[in-house]
Amino acid sequence: MDELLIRPLEPYDTDEAARLWWRSRHAYPDLLPAAVHTADEVATWFAEMLLPDAQTWVALDDGRIVAVLTLDGDDLDQLYVDPDAVGLGIGSTLVDLAKDLRPGGLALWTFQTNTRAQSFYLHHGFTEVRRTNGETNEEQAPDIRMTWGNHPESTG
Repeated sequence: MDELLIRPLEPYDTDEAARLWWRSRHAYPDLLPAAVHTADEVATWFAEMLLPDAQTWVALDDGRIVAVLTLDGDDLDQLYVDPDAVGLGIGSTLVDLAKDLRPGGLALWTFQTNTRAQSFYLHHGFTEVRRTNGETNEEQAPDIRMTWGNHPESTG
């Protein structure tokens, strides 16, 4: 990998970022429930929702998007790394960016089946604060709320 460039999502990035999200989301069917939206709907979501309404960054290696991070308020809302780039420290770099941008604390949701993400976030100092049966997420899949720092939802 060449030097990693991290920058805000630009309008011309949305299709490539959405493809990365889709590819990453479907690379681990044993960990993640199937997406409830089509690839085209995801691309529209990136262009019409994430670009204008959230803070989204992309990590690029040699001009190619290899990861996406979205912060929505103090929620780490999206973190997806290209399956071919997992384990290279890109996700850790983006979590560090999120912590720098939200020094008061962060919260996130991860699916209960996504043990890989849970281990990753625990390694980065997040703690589990509650579990749900998934009735409030689109996938209707049981999930876990995790927080870092002095987030208002943090316990202890």
